[in-house]
Amino acid sequence: MKDGASTIRRTTFFSIIMTLGIVYGDIGTSPLYVMSAIISSAGKVDETIILGSLSCVIWTLTLLTTVKYVFIALRADNHGEGGIFSLFALIKKSAPWIYVIAIIGGAAILADGVITPSITVVSATEGLLLLSNKIPVVPISLCIILLLFSIQRFGTKVIGNSFGPIMFLWFAMLGSVGIIYILKAPFVLKAFNPYYAIYFLTSFKHGFILLGAVFLATTGAEALYSDLGHCGKNNIRISWVYVKSMLIINYLGQGAWLMINMNRVGSQTNPFFEMMPAWLLVPSIIMATLAAIIASQALISGAYTLITVAISLDLWPPLKIKYPTNIKGQMYLSSVNWALCFACLAVVLLFRESAKMTAAYGLSITITMLMTTILLSYYLYKIRNQHPVIVLVFLLVFLSIELSFLVANLHKFMNGGWFTVMLSTI
Repeated sequence: MKDGASTIRRTTFFSIIMTLGIVYGDIGTSPLYVMSAIISSAGKVDETIILGSLSCVIWTLTLLTTVKYVFIALRADNHGEGGIFSLFALIKKSAPWIYVIAIIGGAAILADGVITPSITVVSATEGLLLLSNKIPVVPISLCIILLLFSIQRFGTKVIGNSFGPIMFLWFAMLGSVGIIYILKAPFVLKAFNPYYAIYFLTSFKHGFILLGAVFLATTGAEALYSDLGHCGKNNIRISWVYVKSMLIINYLGQGAWLMINMNRVGSQTNPFFEMMPAWLLVPSIIMATLAAIIASQALISGAYTLITVAISLDLWPPLKIKYPTNIKGQMYLSSVNWALCFACLAVVLLFRESAKMTAAYGLSITITMLMTTILLSYYLYKIRNQHPVIVLVFLLVFLSIELSFLVANLHKFMNGGWFTVMLSTI
């Protein structure tokens, strides 16, 4: 039997498409809730908020996701494997004490793994409310999540083969709809100028606090590094060009829709679904739901991998691991699966709306990113023998960015952020 993982690692058109389904579920579904979270947090909509927040999103995706993870972190592979524990394994001999940093980061990733399925599934299902406000979003979301976790013990080989093409179509849809509205309001392209991000953060009263909502655009960045072993560095880097382009086009399209419809935007408005043509609304809800399921699957599989690596590093008690298919890397941990399932169900029942979940989302993954930055800095200095000045610049730049996001996310601690901190601590 051929090694499924090594086949995907080779750079081919097929492997690039498969990478879309494995890596980008989380960050690829961010357009479902990022702009609506910004609107809800701002409490109003004007040109400064729209252009400023869009500029922040664009440059966050560029600096954090592209530079830190795609360009730098993917170089730190442990025999082809990536992720915070693989990074820790590279440096643990020279700094045994640093396991504390790895444990904090790993715990925060697991907490994020609880919020992601909940917020993506509920956000997608909420699109049904545009058809009828009587549709029971919460029960439908609970059923989807329960079904998703129930099929894990059988493996995901069959449905997994369709993930890549579905995500390719999802990103194509994001870009196509975005272009339609960019052509209607092309001045939204001014958001590429970082001046608007700086002006927004310094002039708008709550601009800095809104960074907590902006950060949601890059919450899946850690997955790019964690899935290095499944997909390979080249496949991730090549596919990211397509993914980032479609994401930015869609965000700009949402911004253009907001500019055009500024007078009728409310705090509960979700521009992602509002900008859809009437004939595309139902297909977009179906595609959003499929993308949400793929995002959830990626986080579930990532949790299995994380725990398995933690066990091998003596950072987690031994657990029984099952391999439901012949695909290398696909595993099933019953206790982890059902713990995640019940935690996701609890999140949906506790918050009930995606807008309320955004308050809980982002805080834990910010902590993970901070821990990864510290570990990467040590790796660059000690293992790669980079010049101390280069390492210091890297450390200061990304610590400044991520600490800013952390402070912004701490602002929503009492509104839901406490939940992920509690999960991380547990």
